[in-house]
Amino acid sequence: MSPFPIQEMTLPVALSGSDVIGQAKTGTGKTLGFGLPLLERVTVPADVESGRAAPEKLTDAPQALIVVPTRELCQQVTNDLLTAGKVRNVRVLAIYGGRAYEPQVEALKKGVDVIVGTPGRLLDLAGQRKLDLSHIRVLVLDEADEMLDLGFLPDVERIITMLPPKRQTMLFSATMPGAVISLARRYMSQPTHINATSPDDEGTTVKNTAQYVYRAHNMDKPEMVSRILQAEGRGLAMIFCRTKRTAADIAEQLEKRGFASGAVHGDLGQGAREQALRAFRNGKVDVLVCTDVAARGIDVEGVTHVINYQSPEDEKTYLHRIGRTGRAGAKGIAITLVDWDDIPRWQLINKALDLKFPDPPETYSTSPHLYEELNIPAGTKGVLPRTERTRAGLRAEEIEDLGETGGRGRKSAASAPAPREERAPRTPRQRRRTRGGDSMEEAAATVPAPSAEVSGDESAEPRTPRRRRRTRVAAPEGVSAVAVAEAPAATTAVKAAPAVAEAVAVEAAPVEAEAEAEAEAEAEAKPRRRRSRAAVKPVSEAAEAAPAADPVVDFQTVAVTAPAVETVATKPRRRARVMKPADEVDFQIAPASEPATETRPRRRPRAATKPRTEAVAEAPVVAEDGAETKPVRRRRPRTAAKAETAAVTTEVATGEDAPAKPRRRRARATTVAETPGN
Repeated sequence: MSPFPIQEMTLPVALSGSDVIGQAKTGTGKTLGFGLPLLERVTVPADVESGRAAPEKLTDAPQALIVVPTRELCQQVTNDLLTAGKVRNVRVLAIYGGRAYEPQVEALKKGVDVIVGTPGRLLDLAGQRKLDLSHIRVLVLDEADEMLDLGFLPDVERIITMLPPKRQTMLFSATMPGAVISLARRYMSQPTHINATSPDDEGTTVKNTAQYVYRAHNMDKPEMVSRILQAEGRGLAMIFCRTKRTAADIAEQLEKRGFASGAVHGDLGQGAREQALRAFRNGKVDVLVCTDVAARGIDVEGVTHVINYQSPEDEKTYLHRIGRTGRAGAKGIAITLVDWDDIPRWQLINKALDLKFPDPPETYSTSPHLYEELNIPAGTKGVLPRTERTRAGLRAEEIEDLGETGGRGRKSAASAPAPREERAPRTPRQRRRTRGGDSMEEAAATVPAPSAEVSGDESAEPRTPRRRRRTRVAAPEGVSAVAVAEAPAATTAVKAAPAVAEAVAVEAAPVEAEAEAEAEAEAEAKPRRRRSRAAVKPVSEAAEAAPAADPVVDFQTVAVTAPAVETVATKPRRRARVMKPADEVDFQIAPASEPATETRPRRRPRAATKPRTEAVAEAPVVAEDGAETKPVRRRRPRTAAKAETAAVTTEVATGEDAPAKPRRRRARATTVAETPGN
């Protein structure tokens, strides 16, 4: 067995300890090209026993470091090095994200010779001082161009600064962009640039890989892929998509069509990604749908078909995708489906790689040339026959518990729903209807039944009246509670019946004296209630008539009824405003047909309202029968200012009650009742 060109040219230079830049096509053995020299530079106990190395060179710290861009490539390189170093018992450890820290830290404590890792997890462990990089003798950067595309070069530079300055550095990649060359110049000492190609292999692509490019419609692509997967001689197949969502959707559609498919993309947890790769390597899954994370370094034996479901972004991605087949001298088929919108992008790729497909032919799932070129049997449909469904499928591969650290949008197969036959019967949740926070049973028990008068059922129990809240104005004896409730809270008048109103003028004096005494006693017994500045202004329900030339006087009224009725006095207003002297006032009974009106007084400054008006002179009250009664002098309120204030109160009994006016809230202003003349 002869080595590949990259191995044949790299091994002598690398074994001498010189820095190397290796460039070769995908699938040409670059891993062993740097792996074998690296294993030779590591000192293990077997070397001390055989006398090849001194005992003081033994150490439990890592002696070689390989930095790779993806987790899948990290596993691939680790497995290759474990196989190559099995005879000497070289300890190789893979360090990458998506797994628990604890197993990796424990392995580092026990001792490691070679570390293969991704930049993120390496920086984490080095920052926590769990990873000692001071004994590194060899540094290898694999797929450096991919690390540049993923934005890992700044992290790689930080890792290089932690290493000893005296070391051997090797850099391998399929393509060499300018940034990678600049990195090599900064951190490598006189490197040897090796570009290995086979004499009979011209161009940038592998000669053993047959390439087919078709212009396909996006809605017809799933049907085309299903028929291509039924071509004769097909082994394992890899389908590359540009987005994670497309990869998950195609894998699901192929599974419904009867194919044993698995998916590898960034939205899956690390356990699910490794489960799909293991099932693909073991043959339980023959179709692997993935994004470009699996386009680097994945070396699976038996891959015969690579399908680009969506056009790649650039020529480098195209090379790495189709490089998953035709590896190590084997033959393979690469099929690219280009949508109408991707034709300009594909033409740029075709020109950069010097291919022969500038204008792909328009192809559908029923096109005859598709069947002829790809060797698809005639009459093939988009659903795999049941007789050919022999693969175990993805669920046959157990998922490994890696102690995943989580992340945004992580999903794993462990969290996927179980098959319908394995699910336990779902117990419906018991719902309780509530009303106002109580259950319906309790609410029904507390709702009173309708009365017999309303329901018409004499056997029904009488309805318990709702308990009413007492208002400021209490209902006196002989007056209904409805009348008190309907009266405004700010007024002190209680509406009486027309029959009682005739006795108001005759019995006013003794009743008012008695009511005044009771009001004073009640006011002294009750605590004083503080009123806001914007108090509600009472409005008298009936105003007394006066001549047209007479001024209007603001006054309050007190309800008086028959001797059996007790009046209720409320707190007087803070002040009474009189427009003119009281000696010009002549009180007369206002007609019942005209309601009392309200005029808005002029607003005066706060300082001008301090002096009070003089008391209104006592004037006799003339009743309808001609009898004169003395007005009752009200008790001076405690909150009055230095100037004295008095209010003349009376109530006019009419056949119709004047409508109550709405309450108004005004700051330090009074309401003046204007009574029209007869």
